[in-house]
Amino acid sequence: MKPLMILGSLVGFLIGAGFSLAGNCPWPTVLWRAGVAALLAGMLARWWGRIWVEGLHSAIEQRRRPRPNVNSEAKPGVKS
Repeated sequence: MKPLMILGSLVGFLIGAGFSLAGNCPWPTVLWRAGVAALLAGMLARWWGRIWVEGLHSAIEQRRRPRPNVNSEAKPGVKS
């Protein structure tokens, strides 16, 4: 989870700094906006990573459960 959050923060920082520099902002503003973007992107990556890991665990658990035998189920009779 930590590497995903760090990656999200890094991407957020680069995006925030890039957009601020593209808008010709002064350096203190660039760093402020990049820091806020890093915080938000890191939190978003942590949230998304947690959902992804829970889904992965759920899929693994479903594969471990034995499936009912489809052929042994009684088929309903056809009524005339």
